[in-house]
Amino acid sequence: MVDKQPQTSSKEIQAVLQAQGASVSARTIRRHLNEIKRYGRRPRRTPLLTQRHKKARLQFAKMYMSKPKSFWENILWTDETKIELFGKAHHSSVYRKRNEAYKEKNTVPTVKYGGGSMMFWGCFAASGTGCLECVQGIMKSEDYQRILGRTVEPSVRKLGLRPRSWVFQQDNDPKHTSKSTQKWMATKRWRVLKWPAMSPDLNPIEHLWRDLKIAVGKRRPSNKRDLEQFAKEEWSKIPGERCKKLIDGYRKRLISVIFSNGCATKY
Repeated sequence: MVDKQPQTSSKEIQAVLQAQGASVSARTIRRHLNEIKRYGRRPRRTPLLTQRHKKARLQFAKMYMSKPKSFWENILWTDETKIELFGKAHHSSVYRKRNEAYKEKNTVPTVKYGGGSMMFWGCFAASGTGCLECVQGIMKSEDYQRILGRTVEPSVRKLGLRPRSWVFQQDNDPKHTSKSTQKWMATKRWRVLKWPAMSPDLNPIEHLWRDLKIAVGKRRPSNKRDLEQFAKEEWSKIPGERCKKLIDGYRKRLISVIFSNGCATKY
């Protein structure tokens, strides 16, 4: 039953068995499932992929499987992320005595609705992190173009990407694919990687966003000015070895997509 419907609960299994004349406790059912290596876990959150999305992801993986490592090392990976001023704590546990749960040292302060947040655009390559820009207000196509105009070429030079052969990566957000942005990019003559929709697991920058949020959270910014400053400082501190490792293992992502027939992967 759980192999066919993994989200079936022990109570639901118990009800089915009772209807068939077998009286078994839910605890016994859970214990038996554990014995056959089926454990209750929270389901991972993944993008909602249609058959069209899966097909595009599969085509992307197969198309680029044969590319050498040098190709991936010459890509400028980009994305946006939101960082909350008082976001969720990244510490999963606290060691305390009984009845001391609400002592100040054992708590993590939170603010309703996160206390505000800031959107950031960033980029990186195998050699390290590039620019990190704070996005003011709601980003529109024109704002996106201005950010790229300020940051992309300085980042390309800083990261030592090969002139005239480096590749620009972005997802399919409407402001990235709008007619005005496409026209603007055409004037720049950048080589743009054709990206499959709904594929955050194919962009290694997602791992760096997590690193950044943990690092900024540990510094506990008290206002948006601190948040922006800490984010830029921590982004610049991300080791080049971390970036290189993410790109060195990129082929494994493509293999995972092919193995899953275009479905979401562990990345």
